[in-house]
Amino acid sequence: MTSQTKPARQAFTRYQIFVIAILAFLQFTIILDFMIMAPLGAIVMPALHISPRQFGLAVSLYAFSAAVSGLLAAGFADRFDRKRLLLFFYGGFILGTALCAVAGTYHLLLLARMVTGLFGGVIGSVVLAIATDLFPLEMRGRVMGFVQTAFAASQILGLPAGIYFANQWNWHAPFVAVVILTLAASAVIIVGLQPIRGHLAMKQEHSPWRHLFNTLKQPRFTPAFALTAFTTIGGFMLMPFGSTYLVNNVKIPLTHLPTIYLVTGLCTIFAGPLIGKASDRFGKFRVFLFGSMLTIVMVAIWTNMGPTALPVVILINVLLFVSIFSRMIPAQALISALPEPTRRGAFNAVSASLQQFCGGLASVLAGLIVVSNSQGELQHFNRVGYIVIAVSLFALYCMFKVHRLVPEAPETLQPAAVH
Repeated sequence: MTSQTKPARQAFTRYQIFVIAILAFLQFTIILDFMIMAPLGAIVMPALHISPRQFGLAVSLYAFSAAVSGLLAAGFADRFDRKRLLLFFYGGFILGTALCAVAGTYHLLLLARMVTGLFGGVIGSVVLAIATDLFPLEMRGRVMGFVQTAFAASQILGLPAGIYFANQWNWHAPFVAVVILTLAASAVIIVGLQPIRGHLAMKQEHSPWRHLFNTLKQPRFTPAFALTAFTTIGGFMLMPFGSTYLVNNVKIPLTHLPTIYLVTGLCTIFAGPLIGKASDRFGKFRVFLFGSMLTIVMVAIWTNMGPTALPVVILINVLLFVSIFSRMIPAQALISALPEPTRRGAFNAVSASLQQFCGGLASVLAGLIVVSNSQGELQHFNRVGYIVIAVSLFALYCMFKVHRLVPEAPETLQPAAVH
């Protein structure tokens, strides 16, 4: 491709479309498995005779296990064919999900969530490494736009289906469904995905631990790691209290929450690819800047709402999620250009570990700020919003630093050929 070619007009090949679909579906199953636990709490707690605090540990154990595994896997992430590495960790993820499907005691559930997190926490980094290997920078905005729609798809398709299965049978049923989906996806990967081993032909560091250490100490990676941390903290400080805030403060009936999630998810699925295309055409930093300004406005509005009509709440919620994706998609696309091919796996694994840890930390910090009154209304939630706004400004500064390091032009190193 010449430098005069307009990147946004470059079409995907049939194989590239297949790869994007596989990566998006992998993200869908990983996110679904992680998110499905929270809404199942009302069924799981009485079934296993556990307290809310014990259930909270089961939910958070996934994130902290994923953080540990991401860091431990970083040193080895660039030493294998990425397809084989993906299948290994996806197999472990399926095993952990299957343990959830048969867990009859609380301690077995804890073990299952730990196993699922240990393997599932690495898959996202492998997915990003594959996307970086197979697609040039000027196409990655669109790729990330499609892959990130998995979050919205899990919200509007997976969560309602999971809750329906749990109500029809028991809380094990959603995990059985996820196992079936993941086994089918594994078969497709084995048959259809080509080996991805171009990075193995390049010079590798002898020690995996030195590989990890040298990745961590790279000065040019620091702004990217900080950007990952700040964007994650901003999102996870708001997420845990979203439904409670809408019901108790905004006075939206519980029965209307599925409508809000459905409309928001559908709009996000539609907006994700458009945001990715805009990132490739107009520049990742410009789209991130737009997303940051919109985030600041929408967070200030969302965290200071009183009783509000349903259509207005839906509009605000949609714009809030669009702002989040307008930061997430260009950030991931631009960050992916920083590491060289022999360090992409380690870089993404460290980023995934940092993301999981900061997500858990943000939830804890928000829990220390927010309190509920006798009517169940959340107090000081607007303070969380102000912190998120401040964190968003820090993230914007980090994105600017990454933008200075990565000229948004075709990479000098050609990506692996895809047909």
